Amino acid sequence: MRTGGGPKDGQPRIANEMQRAATVDSRPELPAPGVETAAAPETRPSPFEALAGSYDETFTHSRIGTRMRRAVWRRLDAAFPPGSRVLELGCGTGEDAIHLAGRGVVVLATDPADGMVAQARAKAATAGLSDLVSTRTLDAGRLDETELAGPFDGAFSNFGALNCVADLSIVSAGLARHVRSGGKVLLCLMGRYVPWEWGWYLARGDRKSAFRRLAPGGAEWRGLSIAYPPLREIRRLFAPGFRFVGARAIGVLVPPSYVEEWARRHPRLLAALDAAERRVEALPPFPSLADHVLVELERL
Repeated sequence: MRTGGGPKDGQPRIANEMQRAATVDSRPELPAPGVETAAAPETRPSPFEALAGSYDETFTHSRIGTRMRRAVWRRLDAAFPPGSRVLELGCGTGEDAIHLAGRGVVVLATDPADGMVAQARAKAATAGLSDLVSTRTLDAGRLDETELAGPFDGAFSNFGALNCVADLSIVSAGLARHVRSGGKVLLCLMGRYVPWEWGWYLARGDRKSAFRRLAPGGAEWRGLSIAYPPLREIRRLFAPGFRFVGARAIGVLVPPSYVEEWARRHPRLLAALDAAERRVEALPPFPSLADHVLVELERL
């Protein structure tokens, strides 16, 4: 789970930025709780290592970040009842995994950055949830070739982690392999068309930043290529193994996270925008015009 608007902001929630019930039936168990299993080989350290210590301060606990995360949590809570076993891709500092574990959901939280994984593991221990949250260093771009203790009841990825994956078809194939038939998959990616961003930067004479998400090939950040696929492309890439259930806007009226100073000065307006957004979040064309789009899928 990383943060808003993309890598330029210095607080990507990629979002490359992720409870107390017994696991059910006789399906294979997760790795020993809280224990990190062998990681897939990495070609280079994740650039998110440097952000692990400050991520919560810059995004998780911000006014905008808090409201956006609550909107995603409402959908995660609806998708994953207590006792579910779910896989998280791009767990960041573990905020989402801790939330779900607090409701009795068993989570394998993964991230390509060792520093993020360490933060998530420490959070789980502090919250007394190490029995429900296991961690693993894992690049989602290798998911199709990675052995995991599945099948899982579902999976999710929050706040743009998958925008850092060069080929989402690999993620699609990997999730199809690891999620059981009927399992829910919720993926929150940074959007491509963001009027809030256009207006914010154009008003400041910064045309390049206003339209950075539309650049051919996406954007470059610390050696990573950040892609901004439109909703229709996401649907196409996941169509082979998943049924499209719906999409929701996360940040279409609520501004991107780099507008945090404005949000601090206008808390009532921010609250009003958030309330209005929740009423229209699933209505076209809003999901396609948001800072992030939350795509809801079901394994065929």
